[in-house]
Amino acid sequence: MENEKIKSVLENHNLRKTPARIEILQLFLKESQAVSHGDLEDVLLNKFDRVTIYRTLNSFEEKGIIHKVFDSSGVAKYALCNHNCSEKEHHDEHVHFNCTACGNTYCIEETQIPSISIPEKYKARSLYLIAEGICSTCSE
Repeated sequence: MENEKIKSVLENHNLRKTPARIEILQLFLKESQAVSHGDLEDVLLNKFDRVTIYRTLNSFEEKGIIHKVFDSSGVAKYALCNHNCSEKEHHDEHVHFNCTACGNTYCIEETQIPSISIPEKYKARSLYLIAEGICSTCSE
């Protein structure tokens, strides 16, 4: 079933079903937290080179499959988009939570970023709200 979901996601976003895309998307489906390029390299470097992983992440982000969030140290991490994101528009304006104990970054989709007023001369393309603290796993 998972394999069918992966193929469906790639087809719906007009992406070819390459081994790298299938495997990377499979990893995203298994993760509950955002992952960095380095995290993916640790798992996949014996199968795919850094450039392939990087290009796959870029394609997924451009097509609205994943979104980027920065952790408290400034490292870019990626998480699956759980809404109807597309290459024209991402709907990932929710709170991201960085755990100061384990270093994981989580999407807290049930907590939306509040609307803010931007002066007319500025055009905001995205908003980020990062909360830091101890995640539910580390607080047990």
